Amino acid sequence: MLKIAVAGKGGVGKTSIAAGLIRLWAEDGPVWAIDADPDACLAAALGVPEADAAKLKPFSEMRAVIRERVGGDGGYMVLNPQVEDLLDRYALVRGNVRLLRMGALKKGGAGCYCRENAFLNAILTSVLVDKQEVVVVDLAAGIEQLSRGAARGVDRMVVVCDPTRAAAATARNIVAMAFDLGIEKVGFVGNRVRNADEREFIRQAAAELPVWGYAGRYEEFAGDMSRAECALELPAGFMRDLKKVREALLQA
Repeated sequence: MLKIAVAGKGGVGKTSIAAGLIRLWAEDGPVWAIDADPDACLAAALGVPEADAAKLKPFSEMRAVIRERVGGDGGYMVLNPQVEDLLDRYALVRGNVRLLRMGALKKGGAGCYCRENAFLNAILTSVLVDKQEVVVVDLAAGIEQLSRGAARGVDRMVVVCDPTRAAAATARNIVAMAFDLGIEKVGFVGNRVRNADEREFIRQAAAELPVWGYAGRYEEFAGDMSRAECALELPAGFMRDLKKVREALLQA
């Protein structure tokens, strides 16, 4: 089963793309949906009511569990803790979707490779490497959440890019990081693409990489861009676009 990581500049519609792909795969069977972007709202984009989403505690904030699995405040720390049993225990299940929320990584100045980061890495690696179901990970703007261990499980890196220079610049940085981690299949998905010129912009931004598809610009997303990625319902036209992306990913 495919393990897909979705990345892109903040605001390009990355979470909507991830949510649409999750919904499509969930029509066929179980899917693990991983919200690894602290600023995103994958739960809402999947149609999870706010009250239910609020119960989904980020793994990074589970201090008691982290102490139990990784170690306390002393010098001893388990770098590869056993976490398999935690996935089902803390997943929010809605139909065929099993949603996990990672939370924020600690920055280097806050303790470098700290216990929280070791724990998050173990969770992400366990899902991507060990699970047999489809997995879709909504990453933050960069891909710092992916260690080399977790990256081993990624079958496709989807780089979401809208037709703007800023998005293209971020996309190129993401591509370089993905290749550094050893991810072999990296491609673009153009979002908010309205015409042939904008398709050509995405093709040029992708350079020698494949473009796995395009999603149009839909008025349902345009009313309040600050909440565009948190829509409880994704437009029908958008979902038709993503069906083509899904087929391209299956054939890549």
